[in-house]
Amino acid sequence: QVQLVESGGGLVQPGGSLRLSCVASGSVFSIYTMGWYRQAPGKQRELVASITSGGTTNESDSVKDRFTISRDDAKNMVCLQMNSLKPEDTAVYYCNAFKRNWSGPRDYDYWGQGTQVIVSS
Repeated sequence: QVQLVESGGGLVQPGGSLRLSCVASGSVFSIYTMGWYRQAPGKQRELVASITSGGTTNESDSVKDRFTISRDDAKNMVCLQMNSLKPEDTAVYYCNAFKRNWSGPRDYDYWGQGTQVIVSS
């Protein structure tokens, strides 16, 4: 089991920045691919960015060059630096820990409770 706790959301003006953090507990953090997802009202949850256990990152086209994901395995933490925020970035942001289970029927897939980000003037 992995418990994930996000922090850092809030209200920010367009063009501003926020840094989201997610702290994990309960298992070996370094083996998981960590991701940030978001869900806006009336929309499906979508992947924002992910980082593998080896440090390979992936960002969605909508946030590329604006958002940066990073991880610190010593602190069991993954962060999302969000710059040049736009109103369309408004959503609840969720932290995710994922590891494929090659020897069982279910993958290891854990979610935090989410943190609200509102981009508005």
